[in-house]
Amino acid sequence: MNKSIIWALLLSQVLFFSLIPIWLELTNHLHSLVIIVVWVCLTGFTFIIASVFTNTLFTFPKLLIDFLIVFYSFGLIILLFFRPGMTSYSGINLIPFETVTLFLFGNVPFLIAFYNISANVGLFIPFGLYYRYVRKKPRVSELFFMTLLTISAIELLQYITQRGILDIDDLILNTIGVLLGYIAQPILAKVIKITRPL
Repeated sequence: MNKSIIWALLLSQVLFFSLIPIWLELTNHLHSLVIIVVWVCLTGFTFIIASVFTNTLFTFPKLLIDFLIVFYSFGLIILLFFRPGMTSYSGINLIPFETVTLFLFGNVPFLIAFYNISANVGLFIPFGLYYRYVRKKPRVSELFFMTLLTISAIELLQYITQRGILDIDDLILNTIGVLLGYIAQPILAKVIKITRPL
């Protein structure tokens, strides 16, 4: 592996562990798995950026990518449906950007506001990436409607099980995340290639 990539990854780990008190603060509001999610995101982002700048290509089998997206999906489900103390939530917000406005301008701690907005976008980027990688003829319209249906079902299930609020802002932000992944895939394809079985 390129030495520049190794150094970048080492620096990302130093940054992650130096900010452990902040990540622990998040566990007061979210499942403790959030620490692993932050680590994976920081490490993965650093790896990709360093690979792009050093023009380094990595090849992975499609089966591994399939396994990773399934594993990632299970982790995301835990974050969405299991919170500290299993607190019950209920409510419906059908007014676009009302929750986002509350996080940005309301009496909400910065860390919680920042995490909620960025995570609602960032955590769904991998699905857009995955779709464009594995689909032989990817279509943004198909991805858009698949995303709307899937996220709507998740939001409805969260509301029914009282694991979260049925919030249109979540739908908007999650969809933006998936579409950003779709848009970013050609950049990622320069450093990560997927091989398919014959």
